[in-house]
Amino acid sequence: MKLPIFIADAFTATAFRGNPAAVCLVENTLPEDAHQRIAGEMNLSETAFIRKLQPSDNFTQSARFGLRWFTPVSEVPLCGHATLASAAVLFHKIKNTNNTLTFVTMSGELKARRAEDGIVLDFPLYPTSPQDLHEVEDLIKAAIGDDTLVQDIQYSPDTRKLLVRLSDSYNRSFLETLKVNTEPLPRIEQTGKVKGLILTLKGEPGGRTPQYDFYSRYFAPWVGLPEDPVTGSAHTVLSSYWSQQLRKKEMRAFQCSRRGGELDISLRPDGRVDLKGGAAIVLEGTLTV
Repeated sequence: MKLPIFIADAFTATAFRGNPAAVCLVENTLPEDAHQRIAGEMNLSETAFIRKLQPSDNFTQSARFGLRWFTPVSEVPLCGHATLASAAVLFHKIKNTNNTLTFVTMSGELKARRAEDGIVLDFPLYPTSPQDLHEVEDLIKAAIGDDTLVQDIQYSPDTRKLLVRLSDSYNRSFLETLKVNTEPLPRIEQTGKVKGLILTLKGEPGGRTPQYDFYSRYFAPWVGLPEDPVTGSAHTVLSSYWSQQLRKKEMRAFQCSRRGGELDISLRPDGRVDLKGGAAIVLEGTLTV
């Protein structure tokens, strides 16, 4: 079996930045175990599989597709950057004729639409609630040490993500250079409550161009990702939290991984969130299975 395959760097306009995702176009049924084996072979944070929903569909003219995401070790219920990469492949390489695409996923229907300077993802917005420090103290100390000052801890039950806001006394450089130890986290947290750790920081009032409302880094060793470069799913949680903290519906965010990536955020009246970003397709070829 031969599959068209692409690699696209998402949430960036520049190649070799942002978050790379592999995108496979599945013409016919793919054996179930092949998804995970291909994702392991690609060894990127996520590999996306776009499939036709009806035999009469085609990748150029159809507007609805199935979409699944796999890390090298497991399937995940939501992935923003691989959805953005999938839309970029369909729009820019396959020349899909539609302005809006709908993806049927484990997280419901997700839409991606063309924008003048990128692609806009219509995603769920997930609220957070305060998290008792004592329940997660060992996890946080193992990750960032005893000396790092924490200002707020929140939890998203829908996504099983733990959000740790660092002190406002820190700046972007501190977050970028912070040594985070993810190796022991899956041993410390084995209940299944936490599947991802978000570290976030309030944006600086000035001094950097462009200015960002908040910064973040994301870690998910529970699903085989020590650090994810730019994470759309984390921003479904971050957007909710920072919108309340900053009293803003329109925000600009930067994820401070080594590769780095930026997102434009707009909270929608229907309780969802638009995440806008660019994508650079850096590889296309054929996968022989």
